Amino acid sequence: MKTIPQLKTMLGLLAMLLWISACKQGPQSEGTSGQESQASETPAKTSGQAFIEGDVGKPNVLQIAIGSPDHSTLVAAVQAADLENALVNAGPLMVFAPTNEAFAALPEGTVENLLKPENKDALANILKYHVTPGNYSKEFLKKFKKLGQANNQDVLIEVKGDDVFVGGAKILASVPAGNGIVHVIDKVMLPPSE
Repeated sequence: MKTIPQLKTMLGLLAMLLWISACKQGPQSEGTSGQESQASETPAKTSGQAFIEGDVGKPNVLQIAIGSPDHSTLVAAVQAADLENALVNAGPLMVFAPTNEAFAALPEGTVENLLKPENKDALANILKYHVTPGNYSKEFLKKFKKLGQANNQDVLIEVKGDDVFVGGAKILASVPAGNGIVHVIDKVMLPPSE
């Protein structure tokens, strides 16, 4: 009969699919799936896409900021606003990254006040004003008059000789990232009041 060989073939394929599925899931402890185990061991602050470590490719915009000693204040602000996961998405993202000196130039106590939990929304608004979709070089930005930022406000672009200013902040350097580009700037851009 033809049905027995067909049945054997289907059972063989089913067994192969189950084996492949088991291999993809990796080793698991008895009675617990790998995801349940990982979720229970991972605190909420370190969960999400921002905390998955990859071993190939260019670093994303968040990893570039974390790896820069000149951007520790920016990284602390991103963490206080819980925006880590937003900066590691596929993008492309253009991040205008103020240096520690740029944050230090703000009026005394401003940064400390913004980092307080009760000011999380205001901090997030300021940080989103430093992010826009796209992956444009400094040279290409010279073609724009303004950009729409992630906080739904526009930032003006000005060209003075070879220098490009975004929201009054001068682009000092640019670093390509796996999900966009980081433009290092010399000033913290504050969104216009609504």
